[in-house]
Amino acid sequence: MGKSLFIDVREKEIAVYILNKKGERYELLESKKYPVNENDLLSFNKLPGDFESAYLSLPFSHLNFRVIDLPFSDKDKVREVLPLELDGMILGGIDRVVFDEVVIGSSNGKYQILAIYVEKRLIQGILSQLQSYNIDPICITSLELRNILKNFSLERLLNPDAINEQVRTELVAEEIVKPSINLRKDEFSYTRDSEKTKKSLKISGVLFLLIALILLADLLFRIIVTKNEVAFLKDDVRKTYRELFPEEKNIVNELHQFKAHLRELKNREDIFLGIDPLNLLLRLSQIERQDVVFNEITMNKQVLVLKGEATSLSEIQQLQVRLEKVFAEVSISDSKASVGGNMLFTITAKQKI
Repeated sequence: MGKSLFIDVREKEIAVYILNKKGERYELLESKKYPVNENDLLSFNKLPGDFESAYLSLPFSHLNFRVIDLPFSDKDKVREVLPLELDGMILGGIDRVVFDEVVIGSSNGKYQILAIYVEKRLIQGILSQLQSYNIDPICITSLELRNILKNFSLERLLNPDAINEQVRTELVAEEIVKPSINLRKDEFSYTRDSEKTKKSLKISGVLFLLIALILLADLLFRIIVTKNEVAFLKDDVRKTYRELFPEEKNIVNELHQFKAHLRELKNREDIFLGIDPLNLLLRLSQIERQDVVFNEITMNKQVLVLKGEATSLSEIQQLQVRLEKVFAEVSISDSKASVGGNMLFTITAKQKI
């Protein structure tokens, strides 16, 4: 757990305590005493141990008091009204001091408020001395005052009891848990933690901005890469389309035009269903056709059209007879003499069912 430093400034010496938190309690680890020099300057030869937080107790003689009756005890209201009440009671006015307050009793509908104040120059001087040792107390209080407030009376306030070391150690632990007063007010308020928080928030903000910039840069990089990939794919699609359909010159939308070709092929699907070109060619190759040459063979699901030439009309007629053994409805739809003296013919036929 975190260690706390408690500096107890007394009339002729300074006691320094290091306490460690265990559960809800603080236990004393070590303590050391230092003398106060002639100029009331704090002097530490070597502070015991390391610590996370520091507290300061002023000697009772440094404190000034006023008791004021108010019709309310709300701390905010008391804090608002008390400067007006104290201003005429303090030599030099309220602006020269730092004050805190404690409710010490009530009677007849009024509350007795104990105002505790110290001159600002004294607070400033002590904080400056502590700063040279890199000590910034989060609270300025008084062990003697805490002891008096446990059983408050004006008599004890005017003539405080002496406190032995064991009781002071107990008061130190109590003050760390719940300070009785805190004279680090106004311009002397403790700000180190808030400054650390601000610095941490600033660093977090810068890191968040850097992460956002990195993510943005990554997003832009991905967009650029994706655009390049899309452009490459478009070029590849267009190249493939031109290879498939070299006769087309006006290419606007490859995908749309390719779908149009697919629809066209689908519409012609029935024409090609049931055709076995290899089988037809095999059957034609087995037919004897001496002096007959096929120049063009057209096939679809319904009709087989054979175009060619023969040496004579009789050869064509003999071919027709041979074809009738393999195909149905074989007929010579056209025959004529060619320039070279041969006979050109067109024969149509259908597959046998």
